[in-house]
Formats: sequence, structure tokens, C-alpha cells
Amino acid sequence: MKFATALLALIGTAFAETHHFQWNATYITGNPDGLADVDDLIACNGEYPWPDLRVKKGDRIIIDLYNGLGTDNCSLHFHGLFQHSTNQFDGVPGLTQCQIPPGETLTYNFTVPDQVGSFWYHSHTQGQYMDGMRGTFIIEDPDHPYKDHYSDERIIALAEWYHDNISTLTNSFLDLYNPTGAEPIPQNLLMNGFMNATINVESNTTYLFRIINIGGFVSQYFWIEDHDMTVVAVDGVYVEPNTTSMIYITVAQRYDVLVTTKNTTDRDFAIMQKIDDTMLDIVPDDLLLNVTNSLKYAEGNSWPKTYLVDDYDFLDDFWLTPLDDYENYDHYDHQVTIDVVMDNLGNGVNYAFFNNITYVTPKIPTLGTVLSANNDSDSLNAQIYGSNTHAIVLQKDEIVEIVLNNNDTGVHPFHLHGHVFQVVERGPDYSDEDGPIPYNESAPYIPRNESMFRDVLYVRPQSYFVIRFKANNPGVWFFHCHIEWHLLQGLALTLIEDPIGIRENEEPLSDTWKNVCTSCGGFVGNAANNTEDFFNLQGENVQVKPLPAGFTARGIVALVFSCIAGILGCVAIGIYGMADIPNMEERVVQNLSVQEREFLENEAGGVEEGESGENGSSGRYSDEIQNKKYSDEINTEYREINENDK
Repeated sequence: MKFATALLALIGTAFAETHHFQWNATYITGNPDGLADVDDLIACNGEYPWPDLRVKKGDRIIIDLYNGLGTDNCSLHFHGLFQHSTNQFDGVPGLTQCQIPPGETLTYNFTVPDQVGSFWYHSHTQGQYMDGMRGTFIIEDPDHPYKDHYSDERIIALAEWYHDNISTLTNSFLDLYNPTGAEPIPQNLLMNGFMNATINVESNTTYLFRIINIGGFVSQYFWIEDHDMTVVAVDGVYVEPNTTSMIYITVAQRYDVLVTTKNTTDRDFAIMQKIDDTMLDIVPDDLLLNVTNSLKYAEGNSWPKTYLVDDYDFLDDFWLTPLDDYENYDHYDHQVTIDVVMDNLGNGVNYAFFNNITYVTPKIPTLGTVLSANNDSDSLNAQIYGSNTHAIVLQKDEIVEIVLNNNDTGVHPFHLHGHVFQVVERGPDYSDEDGPIPYNESAPYIPRNESMFRDVLYVRPQSYFVIRFKANNPGVWFFHCHIEWHLLQGLALTLIEDPIGIRENEEPLSDTWKNVCTSCGGFVGNAANNTEDFFNLQGENVQVKPLPAGFTARGIVALVFSCIAGILGCVAIGIYGMADIPNMEERVVQNLSVQEREFLENEAGGVEEGESGENGSSGRYSDEIQNKKYSDEINTEYREINENDK
């Protein structure tokens, strides 16, 4: 058996191809939704959208990525790929590589020996892929179990779109004046890079649609007018056929579905995208929640009408069953329990936390710290990887269980690099409860005999999920929310899986990898860039200090507006106080009501119009009146703030 397996592997290697791409990332002017020109659309070799990559199982991929973005860094991550022994090309700055500075090139060089299906690639730099730096990555399977069920394929890449670039949006998002952490609202939804897309089909034909959400924020409901979809794979995992009329797809998830077209060509049908508007803090009046695309049967047919539905009865992916024999783990060796919290730190900005830690990038890539540690024993110590990387060291081959409790009221899709994981349990939506309901390990529960496996799973509001995987892929792997706004807020942790195995099995660091890191500060040392004492973290990157006790988001809002109102009041008082206004006292008193005049007369001992009291009393009256005016304005602002909070 071992000989046969080795022989098949050798044959596969002999027929494997090498695909070599030379990419230059640059900014261009574009208009993906047809509604607004943007000058900072990221293009590949001057073209948008970025190319769809299509390779075969066992092929080698070489991409020379040149950063032509002027003053901005970049990177490239291949979402869902295991990167066995090529962890250095997983593409996460601060974990497995350094940022690629402008004018530099990093060559990504890896094979895909044991994966097939629908994947994608994107920049992993500061939400940058939402400006266009993303594309699909298809690994063809010569032994596709459903190859006799369809005649052709179509790629459907979904995303949202903003008219402002991500750098501008981030500056206003991670800001004192956004203390509740409200995410920027997108302008539109895109399909295959543009709004109102067309998918050409022939009648009476079954297609494999590869539906990939390459967006950075909103989940989408997806359905096709009068056409069913049979799900046959998710996140590169084949599943038993399951037919549905609608899917719910979060960012970074992938669904392969079979769709059979009609026998007629006399009309086209609507392909619908719908924003999950429960993820939005507000829904602007001009936001188009439903976007219509065309399943086009023939030229000359009119554009299909928008096809709305009364309810969103979508497939629950938890109940999908893998087609292949994945090992289900009925126990765990290492349990990691993490609580998701969104809160403010001392600068007033809203951050995201796993167990009170908001992720902060180390000064040295964590992979560099693993490889440069003085010895194997030091590499097993989580301390050297930093206080704010939320580093967790995993032992070789142990069964790891991650329990995630969502203390937030929103949906969060979480992605694990380097693995697909077993979905053990996912709690219901507890958004109507008074508070979050955490996972109770002692509660009665009957697990599935054949659990679902995938690499992106969403948690419901104020609920939880439980996943398991085997630590059999040595590497530094990210576990993070794939909503880019939440990743920018720090909702991530680092898994250092089998550090000794990394040191033994990782391919030698490439020259371009080392050159890029050298230009960014190096790749040797601990998280604080200390090469002498790996346990001295002085000077490391850490999170902002916490707020003083008792401060809340509402308190921050009140404080901000109080400061603004106070400053305006002082400015106005100063202007009026220094101004040379003829007969100012008379004009002020004439505008007072009877009650206000009586009040002033009582306070000043009966000062008449135009008469000045001791110590410049008339000036004091002006200040009191002016302060009353601004006090009323402040009270009005507070009432509006409180009403908005409600």
C-alpha cells in the first residue's frame, strides 16, 4: 500500500505544472459600481479585477509580487491553503512575513499537493483588499466526485464596495469620534468585480457555480430566481448533495453548487444579492439592500426584474455532511476558551478583544521568532512571541478545541489558517436575550456522527461555537474574525503549532522573504526585536492603556460633545466680551423676557437699563445670558445623544 501511494505521488509530480506570474500592484482610476470614479483602485499589472487563478492539484505556483503602490505596503495571502512546510508564504504581515514595502518584490513559491476546490487570494495588509486587491483561486480536481453531474463551470465572486478608500475609512472608523465602533456602511454590492453583473448560460445544462465571498464586511443572502442550488462543496470540502433555494454566505466562505438551467431561452432570470442588514448600525435611505444580476440565457432578452422574497429561508451549513471520511474527534487534549468583547481603550477608540487582549502586530514576524529562538525549549515558550499577539503554543498532534463565546450582538465569521476544522457545536441566536449565553460544556448535547468541516464559521449574536482540529500542520497560524473592520480592531490570536516541527520542516527562508524583512527591521529576535535576551520584551508593541474605571461609550460621546460645547461657549464669551458693541447692555436687556429682567434686577439689586453696577455688573449679566444660551444648546445636544443611544 505504501509503495502504491508513493508511486501515485511520483506520477502526480511528474505531470505537475509550474505556473509563474509576475504581478505589479498599482493604483488606477476605476468605477466598479458605475456610480463613482475612485482614484485608488488597486490593479494587477494595470488591470482590474485581479486575475482568476486556475491550477491543478499538485501544481507549483510562483508569483513575483512587486509593490508599485507608491507609499503603501502590501502582502498576499492564499485563503484556505494549508501551506505545508511553506508557512513563510501564508502571507500575513507580522506572523509569517514582513510587509512588502513600496518598490520591493516578494516571490511566493509553493505547491498545492493535497487540496482541491474553490479558494481565493487577497492582501492581508490593513483591510487593503477591499480596495480591489483580491481574486479567486481554483484548484482543479481530476477526480471530482461530481464531474459527471455538470457540463461547465462559472465563478461568482461576491463583495461589497465603498466609494472611499480603506485608509480614509479606517481613519474615521478607529477614531475617538466613533466610540461605539460603528462599521462604515458600504455603498453597493459587487459580483465578479462590478455591479449588475451577467452570468452567461445555455439552456438545459447543469453548471457548477463556484460562489466565493471575497468581501470584507457584510454577509450576503444569495438566490437565483426560479432555480434551485445543490450544494456539493464548502471551503474546499466535498459534501453530500443538499438542495436549497438560498444560501447565506459570510465573507471568506465558499459554496460550490450545481444549477440546472431551463429548457427555454425566451427570458433571463435574476441572480439576487441581499445585504444582511442586521450587521449595519444604520441603514441609509439610499442604500440598495437588494442587487439584481442577470442569469443570461440569450442575447436580446431584457434585463430581469428584481426578484424579492418574503423570508430568508437559507441552508444551515451546520447540517452538511462531508463526502470524504474526515476524522471526528470525540475528545480534546487542549481547550482554548475565548470571549469576544468590543470595548473602548484609553484613547476613546473602540477595539475588539479575545479575553481582554486586542491583537497588536509584533516588531518581528512570529515565524522569524520561532526559527531564530536559541533552542527548541525557548521556542515552546509563548512569552517570547509577545504580550499582545495572544500567542498560544500547540503541541504536535494534540487535539485542539476552541470554544468561542460571542459577547457581541453581531454575527462574526471566524477563519483558521492552515486547517479545516470540525464543527462540533454552534449555539442559536440569543440576540433577544438580556445578555450573552456562553457555552456550557456540562449541558446535555448529542454531537453529530459526521460533523461538518470547513475553514470559516460564523457565530450567532450573543452565542457561541465549538470547533476542533488536530495540530498536525507545523506553522504559525492566524485565527481571526474575517470582517476586516474587526481585524483592524484587533480581533485575532496567534497559534504557534508545533514550534519544533516548524524549525525542522520549514523550507529555508527565501532570499526575497529575507530581503523584504531586512528592509523592514529584520526577522531575528523576539516580539520586541531583542536578539540577545528572548525573554526581555521591553519596547514591544502593546495595546493602548484602558479607560479609567466607569467610562463607557455613551460617556465618551457625552464627554466629546461637552468639550466641544464648552470650547464653543468659551470662544463665544471671549468674542462678545472683547467686542466693542455700542449700547450692548441695552440691546441685551431689550431681548429679555419679563421673567428674565426680574431675575437680573433681583440678582443685581435693581440695576436699570443702561446703568452700570459695581465691578462691571453689566458685563457679568452678558456672560450669564450667553452661558444660559450655550447651556440650552448643550442640553439639546445631550437629549439628541440620549435619544440616539436609545
